[in-house]
Amino acid sequence: MRAADTPHDPYAALRIPNYRRYIFSLLALTLAVQVQGVVVAWQMYDLTHDPLSLGLIGLAEALPFIGSALFAGHVADRHDRRRLTLASIGVLVLCSLALLALTLRPHPVAAEQVRLMYGVIFVSGFARSFLQPARTALGAELIPRALYASAVTWRSLVWQIAAVAGPALGGLLYGFSGATSAYSLDVVLITTALVSFALIRHVSPVRARGTESMAESLASGVRFVWAQPVILGALTLDLFSVLFGGAVALLPVFAAEILHVGPQGLGLLRAAPAVGAVLVSLSLAHRRPFRRAGPTLLWAVALFGLAMIGFGLSRNVYLSVFFLAFSGAVDMVSVVVRSTLLQVFTPEYLLGRVSSVNAIFIGSSNEIGAIESGVTAKLLGTATSVVVGGVLTVAVVALTALRLPPLRRLRTIEAGPAAAG
Repeated sequence: MRAADTPHDPYAALRIPNYRRYIFSLLALTLAVQVQGVVVAWQMYDLTHDPLSLGLIGLAEALPFIGSALFAGHVADRHDRRRLTLASIGVLVLCSLALLALTLRPHPVAAEQVRLMYGVIFVSGFARSFLQPARTALGAELIPRALYASAVTWRSLVWQIAAVAGPALGGLLYGFSGATSAYSLDVVLITTALVSFALIRHVSPVRARGTESMAESLASGVRFVWAQPVILGALTLDLFSVLFGGAVALLPVFAAEILHVGPQGLGLLRAAPAVGAVLVSLSLAHRRPFRRAGPTLLWAVALFGLAMIGFGLSRNVYLSVFFLAFSGAVDMVSVVVRSTLLQVFTPEYLLGRVSSVNAIFIGSSNEIGAIESGVTAKLLGTATSVVVGGVLTVAVVALTALRLPPLRRLRTIEAGPAAAG
């Protein structure tokens, strides 16, 4: 019987106990990160009233994240990925406790409070740098290769569900109960993620150390990605689309000065992209993998750019929420295609290092994109910077489609060479 004729079981990955624990830990940790992100952003803007300070949050996290990412990938491919993930989450627990402690300080000086918050975010950037490749590579170890596409979809769905609930929880708790309640929930959630991950019963297989030097090992992930035009094109699309088209870092400004909806509205705006992503994820989880993956990816990123243009032009909160939700829906499609590409085309022994390269692209697009958004908002105005970013995103898609025919021709994502036609 051909693979296309076999019944499609959308829940196959979730039937594996270790993967269920993995997913639950991801859910709790993502909830915590989203709650924390809303509260830190609103606190920072409340203390400084400067959109550039929001971009500097991204810089504080991006510098250690990107700077140590390649070494983190090397470590993930040389050591037990479960233990490395547990250690990384443990550091994030300590960072959450530190933010809670800063909030409990009596009569803090605003400038000192800002500096200390940047410091905590800086440390969390190191932890995330090691967490990302170790956890991603471990997720591929817990399931058979045939279930990669299904597992990626469920992982993305759970992440997006948390991204819906997390900002809403953070905004509501901060708005009605204050930062202390929000950070307390943050600590509980990250601790829950740590416990759930500790329950995973798995030991990473022993991988041959080989004779390559550390420098050669660090470079191997980069060389692999550079030699794969389809993967390189997908990562480049993600980098520039979020670098230019991301508006998340500026949402506190939209909530406070353009849409006038306060911290509760900020939670709604932060959650809107994830609402669209969840709806699309539910559909993707119950369907077979894309048969025209390359064109689907290109269209998804182009539509993301158009959604950002619409959001930047909108002055109605409901229309703004719609554009953000639509951006999340199409971004979810690109996430599934890109993540499946990485896991299917990358050899297991290289997963940590290639995941770290991917993490650099993601970190660059999200955190450095936050810096770019803050700077352009200061120079051009908040709304104008988002519109210009959306236009540049569409331009990047057109250029990528023109210069990378293998990505444009990519069909079904299968193990081995990319299926093109």
